[in-house]
Amino acid sequence: MIIIGEKLNGFIPRTMEAIVAKDESYIREIAKSQTEFGADYLDVCAGTAPEIERDTMKWLIGITQDTVDTPLCIDSSDVHVLLEMMQLAKRPGILNSISGEAGKCDAILPVIRGAEWGVVALTCDQNGIPTDPEVKFQIAKDLVAKAQAHDIPLDRIFIDPLVTTLATTGTSLLSFSEAVRKIKGNWPDIHITSGLSNISFGMPFRKAINTQFLALAMSAGMDSAIMDPTSADMRATLYATDALLGNDEYCMRYLTAYRAGMIGAKKA
Repeated sequence: MIIIGEKLNGFIPRTMEAIVAKDESYIREIAKSQTEFGADYLDVCAGTAPEIERDTMKWLIGITQDTVDTPLCIDSSDVHVLLEMMQLAKRPGILNSISGEAGKCDAILPVIRGAEWGVVALTCDQNGIPTDPEVKFQIAKDLVAKAQAHDIPLDRIFIDPLVTTLATTGTSLLSFSEAVRKIKGNWPDIHITSGLSNISFGMPFRKAINTQFLALAMSAGMDSAIMDPTSADMRATLYATDALLGNDEYCMRYLTAYRAGMIGAKKA
């Protein structure tokens, strides 16, 4: 399971407070804690107004890379910001994201051709975010074709089928899971990721929905998630589900995580 730490994101209120206050210690703390709790990448997203996004991203990336060596998932809806911030990265990471919207693939894919960067590909286009799993699959199919035309290996593509909020779409998990199975069935080497807390937006007791979604999505074939690795509930769900799905031989990762205090108890 590839964990992309979600907490360096200005759309999270506490992180935005730190960005506004230029609280370096908080940014360092969450960069370090996410890394310690198993993040393979750290998502970095300004969440600010466009006119200050570049400066905010430079500040976040500088502090993060000065604190940890974890590769970055550079997150912006502006492809020009993505490409500019990519130059600041000390090591290859992931660009988040391309989609079926006009121009994004043409701007990003030629740049990462022959590089070691991964890319998140969202199943949306100029018509918005579909709920029909077949439409999600068709957009994914088009994105994969464009990536392959630029010789991007399948294992560097992270398809995000864009789960909708449960509060507005009662079949959001079912649609997501069907899309995942179709995508994985056609391209087993492609990664499936999700900003999984999106499903619980607007709902009470969100962690109950988030943990169950993580387990069920993993069962459908999701092998990556943009999530909070510092959450004990999320970590326990991830390790337990991985073992239950037969992906953890002799439950060694589960047992190691338990003995290290990663699950079942607070880490010392």
